[in-house]
Amino acid sequence: MTRGRLGELLQADHARLEELLRRSDAAPVIDGESYRVFRGGLLRHIAMEEKVLLPEARRRRGGEPLNVAKQLRADHAALAALLVPTPTPEIIATIRRVLVEHNPLEEGPGGVYDVCERLAGAELDALVVRVERTPEVPLAPHFDGPRAHASIQSLLKARAAFHGT
Repeated sequence: MTRGRLGELLQADHARLEELLRRSDAAPVIDGESYRVFRGGLLRHIAMEEKVLLPEARRRRGGEPLNVAKQLRADHAALAALLVPTPTPEIIATIRRVLVEHNPLEEGPGGVYDVCERLAGAELDALVVRVERTPEVPLAPHFDGPRAHASIQSLLKARAAFHGT
């Protein structure tokens, strides 16, 4: 586990999101409020990484993206697509499977959070503030059309190439 301030902040957010997802499907019927908070929280978390961490790491590496950046973006795209339709037990199970493979890429020693902390150096506090200030993402209504499900399948297939699944 990462021990720096950035890692602690983002890992705590992972834990909060995992708990919300667990509460979402703990009962026989999906808890809509827990899922709504999870959905908004996951979209904000993705924005923290896509709009702050990955661009900052690339900038600090002289324009060279992190080796894992494409994989993270493929995961983020699949997760965002999974949040479009009305949640079902199958969708929640798929989100959980993606997160089980995704989160260790960020949290582990040498993971994205650790690398970003090292790259930030003396400017870590300013980076943490930027991450904390990431705004909430407005939630659109769920969309259950065939295009939503086709998009999910396509994006899950694309991310599978990175994970060997």
